[in-house]
Amino acid sequence: MLRFWKKSTTRPSRVVIVGAGFGGLSAARELEKLGGFEVTVLDRTNHHLFQPLLYQVATGGLNPSEISSPIRSLFRESPCVTVLLGALTGVDRVRRVIQVDQSGLELAYDYLILALGGQTSYFGHPEWEKWAPGLKTLEDARKIRQKVLLAFERAELESDPEARRRLMTVAVIGGGPTGVEMAGALAELRTHVLRREFKRIKPEEARVLLLEAGSRVLSTFPEKASDTAADELRRLGVEVLLGETVEEISCGSVRTQRRTLAAENVIWAAGVAGHPLAGLLGAPLDRAGRVKVNPELNLADDERVFCLGDMAHVADKSGRPLPGVAPVAVQQGKLAARNIAKLQANRKPKPFSYFDKGSMATIGRKSAVAVLPGGILLSGWAAWLGWLAVHLAFLVDLQNRILVILRWGWAYLGWKWNVRLIAEPSEAAGTAGLPHSTRTAPAGS
Repeated sequence: MLRFWKKSTTRPSRVVIVGAGFGGLSAARELEKLGGFEVTVLDRTNHHLFQPLLYQVATGGLNPSEISSPIRSLFRESPCVTVLLGALTGVDRVRRVIQVDQSGLELAYDYLILALGGQTSYFGHPEWEKWAPGLKTLEDARKIRQKVLLAFERAELESDPEARRRLMTVAVIGGGPTGVEMAGALAELRTHVLRREFKRIKPEEARVLLLEAGSRVLSTFPEKASDTAADELRRLGVEVLLGETVEEISCGSVRTQRRTLAAENVIWAAGVAGHPLAGLLGAPLDRAGRVKVNPELNLADDERVFCLGDMAHVADKSGRPLPGVAPVAVQQGKLAARNIAKLQANRKPKPFSYFDKGSMATIGRKSAVAVLPGGILLSGWAAWLGWLAVHLAFLVDLQNRILVILRWGWAYLGWKWNVRLIAEPSEAAGTAGLPHSTRTAPAGS
């Protein structure tokens, strides 16, 4: 059995951080500043991912490499931070070790920070994932982009008008920030980019549907902001369908309590649950599978284990769980690191108090809604500039900030979204898998 860090009376405290998202990186950087710790960051991928911009990868606006950074490069100048590639498979809180992969590797810890993120929730219908992928990873974004672009390529070859309409329909389920941003980007991709490149079909006539079970989009925003967002989506040509509870999703079809919609592409943006590995801790979970933690972010029965971000249930002042957004995770990461330092010094740790700097969502390339502290509401161009500044600031790599600015500037000036490669064009042969020679393409548009 492989072991790391044999115990020594003079060694610094060992902190293992599982997950290199916003919370994990924030904790590692804070521990690095505080000093006196040996920090190991473990992640199942070798990169930190900026999830708020995944929808831009899914719609061809950005390259995957422009919203992700190698974890090792972020800590290459740090002598106290070690980065390991591997997946958590077990936690032994009695021996204070975690198991990694299936190799028998164990990492010993004095303090453990789990920042594993969350998973897409299908509200008891895991079978829907096959037809309605979520958007949590680079692979999710790549698959969505490929499937959407392939549908238009197949529509270009399709002679049946009904089949062509289905191929040119995208349904986004969920009216939160992710769903709103995805629907807006798809509408602009259809209207301003693809329409210039296809000859037999009219991509601008494609349908983009946004289905929301509630009475308004962006339900966590003030009602005025929700109304503004819905109006802006409709201006872009998105069909906003409110009060539509999804009852069934199958190949090329979505059924709600009101209607059945034919859509070749269905994208799920409706819910997030706790990480499936949360159960390894043996700690209480909430209904969404998130770990219930103390206000200090550690477990009630083990002060040495901390949980952050989407996998942790932390309530706000009104008793509702905090949203799964980057600012929450960043602030939790910093506090967890400081509380570990307090525990090491036999001092009382501090409870977490979230400082809400506001919420925002973008709708297309020059419009957004933002709710600032004090209830100040911004919309349109001013909100979009704010959204742009915040997202650039949260990109952890300077090179990526420059590349994203250049990419967005190029797209803004000429509507040229060039990140639209299809890696497996053979899938475009037809809806029934027929070779091109056996199918009849329409004579023209």
